[in-house]
Amino acid sequence: MKNTLLLFVLLLGMSLAGQASAQCYADFKAKQDNPLRLQYGIVELPAHACSSRQAATDYARPVVARSGWTLLQIESVFDASEFQRRSANAGVIHRRQ
Repeated sequence: MKNTLLLFVLLLGMSLAGQASAQCYADFKAKQDNPLRLQYGIVELPAHACSSRQAATDYARPVVARSGWTLLQIESVFDASEFQRRSANAGVIHRRQ
């Protein structure tokens, strides 16, 4: 019984460690004024911002603003398996951190 419990704890720890290191991203739309310019981009998110679009928005807004853009909306949150396909459409400000 003790070995089973130890094995369970070890497997649980390994599972949580894998989830914590998984990368996630959000694609977004942003704008600049005078003249009006629109941009599609991708931002890499820390683990705490991967849980929802609102969490991603809260993280991405100041990141995008540092580049002189205003965040309009987060389109979606996705993992590394989708990054390559989506980054082909992203503009010059994609992959901000």
